[in-house]
Amino acid sequence: MNKHILFWHRRDLRIDDNAGLYKALKEGENVFSVFIFDTTILNKLNCDDQRIHFLYQQVEALRLAYQNFGSDLYVVSGDPVHLIPELCKKFSVNAVYTNRDYEPYAKERDSKIQEVLSQQEIKFIGSKDHVIFEKGEVVKDDGQPYSVYTPYSRKWKSKLNDYYTKSYPVFRYISNLLQIQFDCETPNPKSLGFDAEVKVSFPSHEVDKSIITAYHEQRDIPSIKGTSRLGLHLRFGTISIRIVTRLAEKENETFLNELIWREFYQMILFHYPQTVNKSFKPQYDLIEWETNENHFQAWCDGKTGYPLVDAGMRELNKTGHMHNRVRMVVASFLTKHLLIDWRLGERYFAEKLLDFELASNIGGWQWAAGCGCDAAPYFRVFNPTAQQEKFDKSLAYIKKWVPEFGTAAYPKPIIEHKFARERVLARYKQALN
Repeated sequence: MNKHILFWHRRDLRIDDNAGLYKALKEGENVFSVFIFDTTILNKLNCDDQRIHFLYQQVEALRLAYQNFGSDLYVVSGDPVHLIPELCKKFSVNAVYTNRDYEPYAKERDSKIQEVLSQQEIKFIGSKDHVIFEKGEVVKDDGQPYSVYTPYSRKWKSKLNDYYTKSYPVFRYISNLLQIQFDCETPNPKSLGFDAEVKVSFPSHEVDKSIITAYHEQRDIPSIKGTSRLGLHLRFGTISIRIVTRLAEKENETFLNELIWREFYQMILFHYPQTVNKSFKPQYDLIEWETNENHFQAWCDGKTGYPLVDAGMRELNKTGHMHNRVRMVVASFLTKHLLIDWRLGERYFAEKLLDFELASNIGGWQWAAGCGCDAAPYFRVFNPTAQQEKFDKSLAYIKKWVPEFGTAAYPKPIIEHKFARERVLARYKQALN
């Protein structure tokens, strides 16, 4: 029997411009692709998690794309640590190709798989695909990782050239796909233990060039469509980071800077995996947080009496999305006004955000709390009322999500701004001195 090459899709749900798939196809014939609904990840999710529906839709679309080339996508659910070696045996595989993932769980999983495969003399080959620069490609002159964004971004931009943003010509070798039809059905959300109903609408992966061009002028105004909404597609790799970076480089530096923030946080998580649940600046773990469950619940429900905070939380709860500027305001409010541990907010966002990405979520929350690698100084406390005046003066965003605002039905503020500001500065100072 001919030897096969297995390509394992993870957070790269596309054929076009896929680094690992390109290398697998270039390597030889009889390449077939696999997607695994990883039960280790799925078992930790709520049964109404909407990302499963997005994943299911994209996997089905990917499968159809393979079938159009006379091949197929083998789709299964379970633990990849067992399934990948089993599939290698079943299909006489001599090499497994995939694209690298830098999150702690993924690194540990891949390391276990590599160990098993090496005992069977099967190659396990990873590629860089969902970032422009990975691991130690952008570091200080002494080889140490950056912990401040600005010098990192400067070095990142100085290294950027066509070599790093060029697309991989996958279709040049597409005839090396194994011609096969699998009899497995794609597991649907219900069969995986999730609610069958789709409750949100997913943003398109089509890039709106006009939004990128005007990004620097419109990105802070939550009532208009001024952000790209590409986060979900970059998270699952339904769009190539190289295509988006080329456009950003050409059209808008402010947008490019946001893509660099994403890579900065990926690099931080890779080098400092402890930041998943510990502050980058360890002394911040000495802060004595409040444990007021009523305050936390009011924040979750969008009933704090601060309209911009409440609008953001209600948008998140209803749609799985929250405007970027508002994310900063609600995170600052939880950590600074309510003095509630950033980890609780990070977990809530992780459950609700469609575009949740571990590195960016942790980075953003630690930035807001002042405990991160490149954080706002702890004495910077966003005033939600001033933010509202600046970015939603007409109340268009607030009225959309908080229709009872201005009536007796709207709650009074659960905490007074001046008191909250003085309390957080005293509490932080006490822990940090």
